[in-house]
Amino acid sequence: MIRVSSAEFCREVGRYQEAALSEPVVVTRDGRDRTVMISAIEYHRLTSRDRVVLRIEDFTDADLEAVRRAEPSQEAEAFNHELSL
Repeated sequence: MIRVSSAEFCREVGRYQEAALSEPVVVTRDGRDRTVMISAIEYHRLTSRDRVVLRIEDFTDADLEAVRRAEPSQEAEAFNHELSL
């Protein structure tokens, strides 16, 4: 990931547009991350994932059985406190 100040980004916008085709470019202001430039292909890939909605009817019997048998990972234990809300 490339990190660049907003002033540098403005001076070399073409360079960073080209770089964003292969890796994210983080634009900073006052030392803080403000925006991220990514390729249009990556943007569309990420946003298309938001629109996938499955209904229970879309699951096969094998899918449902896999969900029933699933066990949470040890990392999930960090969220156990949310169960007591």
